[in-house]
Amino acid sequence: MQLQAFTCYVTKMQIVQRSISRQVLWRLALPTIVFMLFSSLDRVNVSFAALQMNTELGFSPAQYGFGAGILFLGFLAGQYPSVLLLQRIGMHRWIASCAILWGCCAACIAFVQIPLQFYALRVLLGFAEAGLAPGIVLYLSQFATERERATTFALPMLAIPLSLVIGSPLSGWLMKMSAPLGMANWRWMLIAESVPTVALGIAAWFYFPDGPGQARWLDDGQRLWLERHSANPQSAGTRNDWSVLREPMVWAAALLWFCLLSGAYGIMFWLPQLIRQLSGLNSLQIGLVNVLPWAGAMLGTYVNSAHSDHSGERFWHIGIPAAVAALAILSAWALGAGIPALAMLFVAGLGLGGAQGAFWALPTSLLKPSTFAVAAVAINMSGTAGGLVIPHVVGILRERTGSFAAPTVLIAALLLLAALLVAYIRRMFFHRDAAIARAA
Repeated sequence: MQLQAFTCYVTKMQIVQRSISRQVLWRLALPTIVFMLFSSLDRVNVSFAALQMNTELGFSPAQYGFGAGILFLGFLAGQYPSVLLLQRIGMHRWIASCAILWGCCAACIAFVQIPLQFYALRVLLGFAEAGLAPGIVLYLSQFATERERATTFALPMLAIPLSLVIGSPLSGWLMKMSAPLGMANWRWMLIAESVPTVALGIAAWFYFPDGPGQARWLDDGQRLWLERHSANPQSAGTRNDWSVLREPMVWAAALLWFCLLSGAYGIMFWLPQLIRQLSGLNSLQIGLVNVLPWAGAMLGTYVNSAHSDHSGERFWHIGIPAAVAALAILSAWALGAGIPALAMLFVAGLGLGGAQGAFWALPTSLLKPSTFAVAAVAINMSGTAGGLVIPHVVGILRERTGSFAAPTVLIAALLLLAALLVAYIRRMFFHRDAAIARAA
């Protein structure tokens, strides 16, 4: 009798969890994907603008690389203030303000004439977007259970490769069409892609609940269930615990995220120019080819994060895909133009997306509500540093060598280092658990 009652209780809880998960997916996770998508698009469409902008404005590869990367200086400066603002004013006010500001900055880049203007607007754009990724992780953690951690955090990350799958041919098409008012095509493209962001920002003010308590689509029982079972329950009395920054595992995870994002940003800001050098294709054709690694990244992000949740394993779901991405990038460069190289670009995207998709489930599983925001921002800032450094370094290597060979080796080496770091973090993790067990 007791066993039957327990079985009925477990079944009821599973039904409640599935119902909440479906609603969170459709009402919160997917809408945040849209904001992440436009954030990424407004950040990286400059890689297509550069196909015409660099010639028209006389930008050298180093100047363009510096401008592409200096956006992340704004990221570094803005992440903690942005997340603290989220905690103070709530989700709907915060994301609306961020989106309207970054949309305006992205549009203003269309009017630059000199490198200094380009640099200044890229920094402002980075500052406006700075807290978006860690803020969304923090926000969704109130609605996600421990079991669904990887998939819930990975879904908004799908927006980055999706923005390139959609944005690459869109940017190529906008730059190929006849622009209005006699405007240069690259300027028209930047303006056209920033307008939807401002409109979304206005809509967000009226859409997002600040937490489970304000989610009118949840009933009282579902709200109570989330308060007890969410991955990161929030309360009014929760204070940020900054002592977590003394934990070696936090900084090991931060270095791992730096390597993974460095690989992604190195590809993101330079692949269109690499494709043009190897193939001589026009803007629209380059946009279509540029889709390949990011289509692979979307598939890898979703499938690998879901498998990580299903199996409960976190470490090798990051390390193995990172190593695969490194080897595929080297193979794509060695093969040159042709179908085999394109296939390797797709495989590289699979590995890169798979590693990034499973990543956040690892460090966040080690955190408490009081340390969650502080550690998540510190880790994300380290990834941001990769965006600040790598595009500029790639530009310098490209300018000095006249080839993409050295940048390709650099990106592959960073991804191989990421795979090695996973093994190191795994060892630290098990040593820590063994020490806790001995103390008990």
